[in-house]
Amino acid sequence: MIDTHCHIDLYSNPLQIAQECEKLGIITIAMTNLPSHFEMGYSHLQSFRKVRLALGMHPLHAEAHDREFPGFIRNLSRTSYIGEIGLDFSKEGIATKDVQLAIFNRVLLELRGKKKLLSLHSRKAEKETLGYLKSFDIKLAIFHWYSGPLDLINDIVEAGYYFSINTAMIKSKAGQDVISKIPLANILTESDGPFIAVNGAPVKPTDIKLIHEYLSGKNNIPANDIEVLIHNNFKRIISNLK
Repeated sequence: MIDTHCHIDLYSNPLQIAQECEKLGIITIAMTNLPSHFEMGYSHLQSFRKVRLALGMHPLHAEAHDREFPGFIRNLSRTSYIGEIGLDFSKEGIATKDVQLAIFNRVLLELRGKKKLLSLHSRKAEKETLGYLKSFDIKLAIFHWYSGPLDLINDIVEAGYYFSINTAMIKSKAGQDVISKIPLANILTESDGPFIAVNGAPVKPTDIKLIHEYLSGKNNIPANDIEVLIHNNFKRIISNLK
């Protein structure tokens, strides 16, 4: 199984979650919200083979961005994975729009020409996020938990980018509508743990199997074949990191 977006450090038992992923062979990209969080987790996950730590600059932590940006530069060479980064122009994030745009510009300027895989937050700012990625010629990007316009999905696909879907999306009409528009070749899976609940408990990377089952039923394809397809999608995107 593949979990391209999981906030392992925000579980109550992060090391246990990481060890479970390692034991079960779940390839997991562990997001961080700020470079200082990356630095705190780096030594703990450095020896893991299946769990990789991503370097983040979350748009909803914009008040810390100026202070944290030197840490982003300092740690950039330590990982091939960047996330969670992006823009949030929802009611929750709109007050810091200008700060977000400034730091996103600086982050993408640093990433231009580098072989890094980005996991993107784009709530209510999907068009702006796509525009920035294209203007900086970013090659490898995943739109995490996409909730934007359906007619923009094809533009994102044509730009060569991917989408990661989660258990919340497969349960909502809006999420299902989004998934129905994404070609299977551009779908990846994520838990976004621990921010989603499954059966009253925080979602875990092991719950990715629920997404396989949903895609299996929706496309009339055996769940094992869906798992292979997702794995091949991930292999294809990370082959560009070498």
